[in-house]
Amino acid sequence: MSEADGEAMTAESREALHYRYWPEGVPHRLDLPATSLWYNLEVTATRFPDRAAVVFYDSVLTYGELRRRAEAIAGWLQQHCRVTRGDRVLLDFQNSPQFITGYYAILRADAFVVPVNPMLKTDELRHYVGDSGAHVVLTAQDHWPQFAPLMKGAPEAIDTLEHALVGAYADAVTAATDLAIPDFVRAPLAVAADRKVSLWTDVVAEARRPSAALAGPDDWCVMPYTSGTTGKPKGCVHTHRSVMHVLCFGVHWSRASTDTIALGVVPMFHVTGMQAMNSLIFGGGTNVVLPRWDRRLAAEAIARNRVTNWTCIPTMVIDLFATPDIDRYDLSSLTYLSGGGAAMPEAVAQKVKNLWGLDFVEGYGLSETIAASHSNPPQRTKKQCLGVPICDTDSRVIDPDTRVELPPGATGEIITHGPGVFQGYWNDPQKTKDAFIEHDGKTFFRTGDLGRIDEDGYFFMVDRLKRMINASGFKVWPAEVEAMLYRHPLVQEACIIGTYDAYRGETVKALIVTRSDARTDETANAIVEWAREHMAAYKIPRVIEFVDALPKSGTGKVMWRALQEAENARNAKADAA
Repeated sequence: MSEADGEAMTAESREALHYRYWPEGVPHRLDLPATSLWYNLEVTATRFPDRAAVVFYDSVLTYGELRRRAEAIAGWLQQHCRVTRGDRVLLDFQNSPQFITGYYAILRADAFVVPVNPMLKTDELRHYVGDSGAHVVLTAQDHWPQFAPLMKGAPEAIDTLEHALVGAYADAVTAATDLAIPDFVRAPLAVAADRKVSLWTDVVAEARRPSAALAGPDDWCVMPYTSGTTGKPKGCVHTHRSVMHVLCFGVHWSRASTDTIALGVVPMFHVTGMQAMNSLIFGGGTNVVLPRWDRRLAAEAIARNRVTNWTCIPTMVIDLFATPDIDRYDLSSLTYLSGGGAAMPEAVAQKVKNLWGLDFVEGYGLSETIAASHSNPPQRTKKQCLGVPICDTDSRVIDPDTRVELPPGATGEIITHGPGVFQGYWNDPQKTKDAFIEHDGKTFFRTGDLGRIDEDGYFFMVDRLKRMINASGFKVWPAEVEAMLYRHPLVQEACIIGTYDAYRGETVKALIVTRSDARTDETANAIVEWAREHMAAYKIPRVIEFVDALPKSGTGKVMWRALQEAENARNAKADAA
């Protein structure tokens, strides 16, 4: 760890630094509603039943209709699937009216949402199903084939998975449009109902009534999965209270209101997109939804719908600016631009400022903190900066070995305490215990990220204590990819490291020892194609290097850190040339 002069701050000096540049009118502490997330939708739909909750390729879903559909699916979950309070239900859609409806339907049934990345394959989904113990999945027809082999009674079945609700994105496109709708959205429903499979439109039409809502602020709400150095994804348990805290912070920080119109293109299975969705429903705004990133569609959506707020990842802004005829789109309605997942390049942030007059509001958070635990004050942002801890949140920097708190300027591990921190890892008490420490009379979550605090109380990322690759905001855990690659017949050993990518920031590189002498470009391409069939696209190695052996420690462990440092040095040398 680096050293810095000075001593750790007192409680008084820490609080003064925390709030030095706090936005005017934003409370330091939040008085949260003592309700569930479902109640947010119920209130908004009661107040504004005819207001547009979702715009999807020019088709409008009102708050009143969103509530009606969610209640119908909740009734089906309870009556047909026997879902009870606290049961886990998998939700696997790309951004769409169905994702939002399904999310709130699960909550209305007093159940526990398990969001799933739609890019995952059957082999990866097996862990989600088995670990969560879910017996129901809500999914899109294009991803249904990945779940079908896991249904109870199938050859590769997970015994718990008994029911599936399958829908088509095309069912949500109800209005005429001149927008370029992707083929997977246009595709009509082509799945047949059977004993295990129900169809989305049929269930909505049945309009079953759910029993009285019972979930309160301390019930389980949502469990996003995150990976770790062991390679097995872990479920992060969040209550309605922890989710409510972060979404309410977002409403205050962004000055959201019923007039807010947001572009919903960051994946909603991810905590950033999910909390942007939840904040809009709390505040009664409109969500202009795109299922996948498409720069022309995004520009058209902003211009056509007069979008005011956009939560994004930096690569989206970079790609938008690369649109050849970007000047023909009127993007002047944007008033608030925020995001995280990766650092915004300073040159791009300056271009945002020059063209749109906006400061990009960077934030920092994890699945364990259900999105932001830190954010830049909108009126005084700093570039490539995590920002300051959000309302009611206390973050420190400690030496990860001695656990001694470090003063401003010194580099150490960021630890966080606050209402948005998760309850622990699902079914893993040891990892939960390892994730927390007692410090200064409080329980803090160890983020595993190395950072520092500057003289103004802003946090900056320095490095990662954990082994992780950040590819366009998607977290890739090397051990997980390595475990998959070892199943390939040609792979004897594999080590995954990150390497520089001009667009993604980082990308995945595989160092491979083969079982034969076959080390041609054709072999590398064959391994990549195999990976496409077995893992999500963002995890696939974009660079493959064949080596004779991997360096190992005295205990036989692959010295991945040395390989990563060598790769970083090569990238730095190439950049300097």
